[in-house]
Amino acid sequence: MTATLPPPRALTRHDPGTIAAWDADHVIHPWESMGEEVTDRVVAAKAEGIHLYNAEGRRFIDGPGGMWCMQIGYGRREMADAIAEQAMKLAYHSPWAFASEPSALLARKLAQMTPGDLNSVFFTTGGSSAVDTALRFAQFYNNLRGRPEKKLFLARERGYHGSTYLAASVTGKDRWKNPMDVERRLVRFLPDINPYHRAPGQSEADWCDEKVEDLARAIRVEGADTIAAFIAEPILASGGVIVPPEGYLRRCAELCRAHDILFIADEVVTGFGRLGHWFASEAVFGVVPDIITCAKGLTSGYVPLGAAIISDRLIAEISGEDRAEVLFKNGYTYSGHPVCCAAALTSIEIIEREGLLEHVRRVAPHFQARLRDLARHEIVGDVRGMGLLGCVEGTARPDLPEERRFAIDQHFGELVDAACEARGLIVRPLLNMCVFSPPLIISEGEIDEMFDILDAAIGEVQGEML
Repeated sequence: MTATLPPPRALTRHDPGTIAAWDADHVIHPWESMGEEVTDRVVAAKAEGIHLYNAEGRRFIDGPGGMWCMQIGYGRREMADAIAEQAMKLAYHSPWAFASEPSALLARKLAQMTPGDLNSVFFTTGGSSAVDTALRFAQFYNNLRGRPEKKLFLARERGYHGSTYLAASVTGKDRWKNPMDVERRLVRFLPDINPYHRAPGQSEADWCDEKVEDLARAIRVEGADTIAAFIAEPILASGGVIVPPEGYLRRCAELCRAHDILFIADEVVTGFGRLGHWFASEAVFGVVPDIITCAKGLTSGYVPLGAAIISDRLIAEISGEDRAEVLFKNGYTYSGHPVCCAAALTSIEIIEREGLLEHVRRVAPHFQARLRDLARHEIVGDVRGMGLLGCVEGTARPDLPEERRFAIDQHFGELVDAACEARGLIVRPLLNMCVFSPPLIISEGEIDEMFDILDAAIGEVQGEML
């Protein structure tokens, strides 16, 4: 006799003020301030398409696309159905003991999508654990090749790679202001690559030469025999959407290959269509990495999942009959989680069926043109981006009093964010910057609506601060 399942239990409804109070009392948010209690966070109640709604039903364009991850937009019934169906069919299995159809299908799909011979997939719980896996594999690889001294990682100022210990250690964003411990002995940072900060009159080509020389110098100083890997985001996302000078990544990859240093491309943000391609490394920047890390857009943010995708060449160099007792002792309870893998497969299917990669390539020029137009504001120092990634950086005239210049350097982003929020747009403030990466489904009309709001918000802030 088939059991009758009870109807789904709805969440008990509480008023938004109660939810906000409980959140303030009990939830530790990422990057939580230790100096003040935030009691006025917007309570997200529902979402659809490119929009979030608060508990009172007010609508906001989701400019950051969640956290760089909401590729296919909110409220996809197909995603909910796939997640529910897989949860009922097989909600979990131990990745130590079993294989499953969703993880095998997804690994096969990723192998087809990645460049070169990146065909071996280690599933993780998100971007940070994917980066940790890639870094640990680089050390493991060198240990098995009889090079235990080859352990250092080269990373870049303003790069962001995650919050787990090793991922945080290779993160160069605000590292000198970070009160959290990191593993400083294993990491060497290269100077900022942002072309906006090049010397007056210096060409971008000369800046590129200088930045490639930074890598070459680090290799000479440390010695190639001590360096395991160079890790780089194709575009430094949380560091301020920093687009490297043309040819920089390709030349860095060539340097790494010449010195037997692994090149790890952190595509947690740029993967799955953000720049109009499944992965940006080869399609946009002409690089076939040794390892790619990904997450975020892999499931379009519906459930957590990440992956480190490793070159067959590396696997072959440390495999063989004499290695039967050697274990890659890295694993997570939720590696290859069947529900998450089913969600990723469905998200990829939607992107393919709806031609979202082509859509991004079609609307990106309009997105970037509207972004560039914001440079006419006196308070805007730089605008930059690529695909559906953008950043507006505030600046202060040198003739302003020091306290005014400091205020702009520290608060431009949050003031623009507040002015945007009042008009129905969410952006992500980073000190004197605002960054955004809207869902890939955004239309040209919605792009105009977003930038019209941003334009007005910057104008308001400029009137207050100058």
